[in-house]
Amino acid sequence: MKLKIKLIIGAFGILFLNSCTTYFIPVQSLKEQLSQIDSTKFRMVKVRGPIGEKYNYLSNSVKKILCEDVKGNKIELENSPSIEIKFTSGKDNKRNISYFDRIYVNDTCVIGVQSRFISAIRKTILLKDITKIEVQDSRKNFHYVQTN
Repeated sequence: MKLKIKLIIGAFGILFLNSCTTYFIPVQSLKEQLSQIDSTKFRMVKVRGPIGEKYNYLSNSVKKILCEDVKGNKIELENSPSIEIKFTSGKDNKRNISYFDRIYVNDTCVIGVQSRFISAIRKTILLKDITKIEVQDSRKNFHYVQTN
């Protein structure tokens, strides 16, 4: 019985660790990928959450995210509501997390929405202060069900 429990816990641990691959985006690449995104032209999307609830919100139009794995290999990641982007910035290496489909950039900063439920929770980070950008599929089971 104890061995069975250990095997189940081990399997879940391996599955959890392997399912959250982290990718990286150089700051200049992020700026190039998002430079054509006009935040006034975000599209309305409908998203279904993990227990079937539905949310409507404005999303950027990025379909594919160009990033790199830990070895520097180029990866094309499909954008989805479960993709999170983590910015490390400043002298104190502060980390901020936003949803990738809710971010945009201007000449000097990146603006991201940090909550799926309250769009007023935003964070603005100066591009010049960003030291690392990580992208990860959080696998929180959010899916687009309808886009306009």
